[in-house]
Amino acid sequence: MKFCLPIETDKGFDSPVSDHFGSAPMFMIVDAESRSFLVIPNADVDHAQGGCNPLRALNANVVDVVITGSLGGSALVKMNAVGIRVFRSEAETVIENLNLLADNHLHEFVLVEATPDQQGLCCSH
Repeated sequence: MKFCLPIETDKGFDSPVSDHFGSAPMFMIVDAESRSFLVIPNADVDHAQGGCNPLRALNANVVDVVITGSLGGSALVKMNAVGIRVFRSEAETVIENLNLLADNHLHEFVLVEATPDQQGLCCSH
């Protein structure tokens, strides 16, 4: 299983998790089996308001789970449509959030909890 967390800076598993998926400068992709990780730039960071495309942002990297502080409704719908589950981050670092998820302590986003945005826009930043 592969996890994706939007991060502000690359400090390995101690990287701080970004508050918002669409505006994060980079993502950490963690392979749960090997506990290895890859850091990639957000390939869609300069998207127009409402134009967030999470699959483009991940630059063809396939993940099973996203852990983020917030995201827009359109991004959540797009991720769920391809089978990506999205959970709300509750801690500051990647490793803390992964441990919380392993212990079933993270809440899964549902559409009504996504960041409020006007006219169904993805990212309100």
